[in-house]
Amino acid sequence: MPRLTAAAMTQASTMTGGRTGCGDGILRRSMGARSPNRAAGRSANPWMRGLRLTADLAAVLWIALAVALPGYAAPADGEPPDGERIYLWPGRTAPGSKGLPLTQQVSERSDDPARPDRAITGVSQPYLVVYRPGKPNGIGLLVTPGGGYQRIVLDKEGTALAHDFVDAGGVTLFVLRYRLPGDGHASGADAPLADAQRALRLIRARAREWQLDPARIGVMGFSAGGHVAASLGTRFEEKVYKRVDRADALSARPDFMLLIYPVISMDSGIAHGGSRERLLGAQPEPERVRRYSAEQRVFADTPPAFLLHAEDDAVVDSENSLRMHAALRAAGVPVEMHLYPRGGHGFGVRETTGLPVALWPQLALRWMQSAAGNPSITASGN
Repeated sequence: MPRLTAAAMTQASTMTGGRTGCGDGILRRSMGARSPNRAAGRSANPWMRGLRLTADLAAVLWIALAVALPGYAAPADGEPPDGERIYLWPGRTAPGSKGLPLTQQVSERSDDPARPDRAITGVSQPYLVVYRPGKPNGIGLLVTPGGGYQRIVLDKEGTALAHDFVDAGGVTLFVLRYRLPGDGHASGADAPLADAQRALRLIRARAREWQLDPARIGVMGFSAGGHVAASLGTRFEEKVYKRVDRADALSARPDFMLLIYPVISMDSGIAHGGSRERLLGAQPEPERVRRYSAEQRVFADTPPAFLLHAEDDAVVDSENSLRMHAALRAAGVPVEMHLYPRGGHGFGVRETTGLPVALWPQLALRWMQSAAGNPSITASGN
């Protein structure tokens, strides 16, 4: 057997994204990070702890072996295998997406193995990846990452959230790989919303399985994913797909929403041009512009909202958040907004070192404590 090279081990670590699967769509912190049990202060049987560590090591070694041996096929994109994904739709392929010439692909855009920055395209079988804390506090958070409705980023607005929200905050994250509106799906511009509605209903239907309160399920969206989240918060009553099972009898209304440097409006004066064109086309009718402008869809039952934006955002104008804030206030919906002079766009939880905006995860957790009515949530997870 050939010796496992350092390059192979590095590639294996990159493929796993610093995590290993724990079955049924649930991923836990592993290897270089604290385990959920240690992070939560739980005592564990030393034999079992050793078994878990051995399993983690075996997973990385298996991938390294696959890299070293040409005959092995490795999961090179870092995504969990099929058995560890929660597919949204019966039969996996979403309604109206069968037969499309789409190939799901994950690309790595970072040269630093310690800071992966993957993006996924070609989704026709949308699914959730779950990040579960050692001591769940009952809050579930559906995460819709951004990508300009051209791709979905997986790490800086997905896996990177685990430390602050899962390990420290005790929140269970459900990161969604949703369909994109320009890929030819029958539901067109409503494909992302259909996936978000279905995902929230599934989380609510299986809440007991993840030790969640079904009345404390929120959504957090970034950039174009913020438009998905805001659409869910304002259009949860719309029937954008036909019922497929009993889960669809449940409400798709999130109990709260966090909109992080979000795309909100399709008004050409402030809209993110790429997102607008991919969602609505080059010259949409005024009624379609209004329909897909989230600030124009706010009503009294829109869930409480947390808004975060940087004024120097050169990609998505902060006026998007300002208009959403004004619309929520006008409708009498509780809203908290944080507008920072510096931060740019797409910072997630990584690109904020030395800036006041770096505190946003703690602010978000404290806000959720109030919005979700759960006194167990704090910025430290205690």
